[in-house]
Amino acid sequence: MKIPSVVEKVAGGFQFTEGPVWVEARRELIFSDIPANRLYRFKAGKAEVWREPSGNANGNTLDLAGRLLTCEHGNRRVSRTELDGTVISLAERYQGRRLNSPNDIVVHSDGSIFFSDPPYGVKPEQRELDIQGVYRIDPGSSEPLLAVEDFVKPNGLVFSPDEERLYIADTELDHVRVFQVQPDGALLGGDVFCKVSRPDGMAVDSAGNLYVAAQTAVAVFDADGYSLGEIPVPERPANLTFGDDDARTLYICAKTSLYRVRFAP
Repeated sequence: MKIPSVVEKVAGGFQFTEGPVWVEARRELIFSDIPANRLYRFKAGKAEVWREPSGNANGNTLDLAGRLLTCEHGNRRVSRTELDGTVISLAERYQGRRLNSPNDIVVHSDGSIFFSDPPYGVKPEQRELDIQGVYRIDPGSSEPLLAVEDFVKPNGLVFSPDEERLYIADTELDHVRVFQVQPDGALLGGDVFCKVSRPDGMAVDSAGNLYVAAQTAVAVFDADGYSLGEIPVPERPANLTFGDDDARTLYICAKTSLYRVRFAP
């Protein structure tokens, strides 16, 4: 696979972009500007405010019904936007204590939701949980389950195409770990899959290659953890996702801008 070396800036002037998710039903990209307290949508070459305030939204994804799931730093919760626009809370506490600041989020094909919860968006004196873990919300449940807790700063997470693996970045330890997803949703293993400087959000392509937003570029690894190269970005990348009708465009949220890069068939 040839790694593209040229990225295109498609929108700018933001404060800190994060959480891109492609919404195929509307052919648009939703992404966050965390400190601006806004969600934006990028469509037909233009970015516009989609929701304000956003609860200082960070990571976003879609559930099986196409509803937006959002990690809200400001509200310290995971929320869901119903199809009529109503926003409801899915998770705010673990065992009665408030979450730290949910960061990134993914959905399994069985409907279960996994999210990371580092303390980046909460003051030390406001923390109620010493755990910095990854949680799972099972379908129909209102109480998150702690899936794994032996992290320093859990951040981005993404499933392999077959959902047998869950990759989770630990930003402070400069590596990405890989867990085996069990039929009941439990996570086993947790070996270091690859080492990369300050890993943040991640994406996978249909071939199972892993794309990691790192300190200075998007680092690319194959399914065995071997480096395939890097995609240079003018600003530090924070998160990324594949989009467009053919899923061959990689959208990259990087500091103050939104970039994209096209992959050849």
